[in-house]
Order: sequence, then C-alpha cells, then structure tokens
Amino acid sequence: MFTSLSDRLTATFKNLRGRGRLSEQDVAATVREIRLALLEADVALPVVRAFTAQVRERALSAEVSGALNPAQQVVKIVNEELVAILGGATRRLRFAKQPPTVIMLAGLQGAGKTTLAGKLGRWLREQGHAPLLVAADLQRPNAVTQLQVVGERAGVAVFAPEPGNGVGDPVDVAHRAMAHARERQHDVVIVDTAGRLGVDAELMQQAADIRAAVDPDEVLFVVDAMIGQDAVAVAQAFDEGVQLTGVVLTKLDGDARGGAALSVASVTGRPVMFASTGEGLADFEVFHPDRMASRILDMGDVLSLIEQAERAFDAEQATDLAARFEAGEDFTLEDFLTQMQGLRKMGSMKKMLGMLPGMAGMREQLESFDEREIDRVEAIVRSMTPQERRNPKILNGSRRARIARGSGRTPADVNTLMDRFTDAQRMMRAMRSGQGMPGIGGGPGGSGPGGGSPGMGGGKKSRGRTAPPPKGRKSKSGNPAKRAQEERAAVQRALAAPPRAGSAFGPAVADGADGSDGPSGAGGEEQLALPPGFDKLFQR
Repeated sequence: MFTSLSDRLTATFKNLRGRGRLSEQDVAATVREIRLALLEADVALPVVRAFTAQVRERALSAEVSGALNPAQQVVKIVNEELVAILGGATRRLRFAKQPPTVIMLAGLQGAGKTTLAGKLGRWLREQGHAPLLVAADLQRPNAVTQLQVVGERAGVAVFAPEPGNGVGDPVDVAHRAMAHARERQHDVVIVDTAGRLGVDAELMQQAADIRAAVDPDEVLFVVDAMIGQDAVAVAQAFDEGVQLTGVVLTKLDGDARGGAALSVASVTGRPVMFASTGEGLADFEVFHPDRMASRILDMGDVLSLIEQAERAFDAEQATDLAARFEAGEDFTLEDFLTQMQGLRKMGSMKKMLGMLPGMAGMREQLESFDEREIDRVEAIVRSMTPQERRNPKILNGSRRARIARGSGRTPADVNTLMDRFTDAQRMMRAMRSGQGMPGIGGGPGGSGPGGGSPGMGGGKKSRGRTAPPPKGRKSKSGNPAKRAQEERAAVQRALAAPPRAGSAFGPAVADGADGSDGPSGAGGEEQLALPPGFDKLFQR
C-alpha cells in the first residue's frame, strides 16, 4: 500500500545522512520532497499543508539544531507527525457496561462491509466474545446469503430473518436482532447495513433509522483504501449523517498509494480502528498508528510480527521444545517441520519479511521470493520415515534418492534442505552451550574479535562497533582512562556477585584444577552473573 511513499521518504532521508548541521536550505529541500511524496500518495491537500508546516517548524527549532545527529532528529519528527495524522494512540473498541455491545457498519457498496463483518466477528470470537452478525442489508442481491456464508466460515452466528434481494424492512430486522441477541446471550451484535454506489439521501436516512433502532456503541465507517481522496468526502458525509465513532480501512494489501489512510483520521477526527490486509478472514488487525508510521519510514513493525507469531505457534509445543532444549536434546526434523507449519499459519512470508526494519532496499528480492518454498520443504520432510526425521544421520544416498522421488523433488533439493537443517542444529547447540548464535557473537565463530564472518561484523576488517571485552579479562581498549574504568567496573561486579556453587557453564572447579588461573578460567576476577534459573539453559 505505502510502497511508493515509503521509497520516496527513505530516499529523502538518505540525502541528510552524514551532515553535522542542517541549514535552512536543507530543511526547505527536505520539506519540499516530503510534500511531493505525500501529494503523489494522494493525501488530501489540507493534511499535506498542515503536516509539512509542522515538520518545517520543528525542523528549524532548537531540538534539531542542538541535536548530535540532526538527520536522525528530522526522521524522528516526521515519524511523530505521521503518528499524529494517523490518529495518535491506538483506539480500542468500547464495550457496553450492559451487554450486548452493538457495532454498526456503514459505508458505500463495494467497500467490503459484509466480509469485514465476518472478519470482525471472527476476531471477537477469538477474544472470548460471543458475537452475532445481523443481515440488515436487504437491498443488494444475495447480500444476506453472503453474510450467512461468511458467518459460517468464521464460526459466528448470523441473524437473517428476511431473504433480502429487496424484501424486508432493515430497521425492523435490526430491532428484532437485539431481542434475539439477549435471548441467546450474545454479548456483541454486529449490524451489516446496506450501501450505495454513492452518497444519497435514501442511504443516509436508512442508516440513521437503524442507528436510532439499535443505539449502537460503535458506528464504524468501512472505507476502501484504494479510492484515494474521495474517501475523505465520503467519510465526512457519513459522519454528518450517522455520527461515526471510528474508521475501518479495507484492501490495505492493494497497490493503491495510501492517501485515504493518511487523510481520513486527520480530516474527520475519527480514529482508524481496524485494517483489513487481505482476502482471508484472518487478514484483519487492530490499527496501530505508531506501527503504521514505522512501516512507512522503513523502520519495520516487529511488535506486529511478534503478535502474529504468538497466535500462530502452539504454546504447548513451544514449551515442549524449550524443555527438550534445556535437557540437551538435539533439534530434529520433526521440530523443523513444526516451525515451518507455524510460519505458514502466520501468513504471507513476503508480508512478514516486509515488517523487518530496512527491507525497503530489498524490495526486489522480496517480490521474487517464492511462497511455495515452504510447501516444498514440507513435502520433503513428510516423505521421510519417523525414524529418519528423528535421526537424520542415517540419511544415506539411497534414502535421499527415495525421499526426492516421494516429494517430487531432486536429490540436490534434499541435500540443500539437510544443509540448512544442519546449520539450524549447529546454531541451537551453540546457543545451548552459551557460545551465542554463530555469526553474531558470544563465542567461537561469532562476530567478536578473532572470529566470525566478514559479512556479519567479525574479523579484522569489521567496521562496526567494537564489542565489549569478555567478563573477567582485562580491557584491550587503547584509551587508558577507559581501560581503567572497565577494570574497576569488573572488580566491583565481582565483589557484588553472590557466592555460587558453580558457574553458568558447568560445576565449579578449584583454582587451577582445569588448567586455568581460577574458577572463571580467566584469572578468577569474576563469575558470570545471570538471572535466577537462566543458567539452566546453558548447562551441558
């Protein structure tokens, strides 16, 4: 959705990097580029003017001129202003003190209200509620049938006493739905109303009558994010007619420029509460202005990625894997298959990778990524016997050829998968032994001094930040004052550490018993202090 806007803003900020001071000309040029980027994204003109004026005022103030890194300060200002025009804080649903809570959906025809009703019902059901969908759209052909099908797929009850297709009174249906919900103990009622191809008096009158009949706690305006600036005018008309309380953006996975998302909340004063990000019923999420701003500025959205992982991965399986990891058991192909299935449940790999920071520069690689790779991996693993999955060392040439035939792949594909799996096993062993992840640091093979790959910040040619000296060793800093400070801090930590029966890497040994100078193997200056219980993960 925000690809072009994100690329344009990212390129603009690159021009500011490396400058120790920003002149008025630099700020003016940056603001001009931001204005062009927003206009190209089809953001409403009043929003663009207010946004750029605020950015210019703050960029010329003391908070930038006095900053150590003015370019980063400007990015911070743009991020904060984006969050502001997107609505500020995340807005949650307001539930009635006395159930049922009534949510009324309004919008133009084709915006996706009926599908959104199913998505919202499914989301509420997963939150522990008992929602009821009400078919009050009796004008559009087969709208009632569509809601029934969507409700069945979402596992949510549907109240549809009228066949629709022009038959029935939607206001009466909405009124009867309230009594039905109380009788069946539904705590949330979602009313799907009719739409039109454009705003008209008949549509507004019907929506106003339904609102009067059910007295909703929330009136959500469902808007197609691909209609651009028209979304603002339509939202204002609905706000005047039925007093909106929030906005839901649909089709955020499309290739539109995103102007509606950046305009609606600012112009109407109504917060964007939810976003529909795909065609599936699970492609629905709470709208977080701060996270959306981070995505636009290519800072990633790691929190949403973590939430998706928590929903996709089974907690019991994760606990079992952690217990076996703690006990010293190896990572098996069964575990590998479970992780791959969890990734599939999380949704599109392209979408997940796009939530990582700095992925704008890898957009072409993301677009060329084949989503079917997970299916191919699963086919190879499922072609193995249970014994082969638990003990991959027995996979000789003939077994690999059989697995390739069974999965419709080639022996080279099987070999590639086994190489990746071996790397995963090695990484898990390194983490368990306390060496850290290979290529990142913390032990042999890491990116610290004397080890690691050149591409991950290790080796002599590393230009990254120097890692702190290992605990218990003398500092190698060339700055005498810094070296003395580090040595004093090391001694203080050693004196403050409580006596322990053994180190985090195994049982304690007497001084010099292991061929070292002391208990820590490094002169005995200190022992590694970890949180209580954490050392179990590193015991052999």
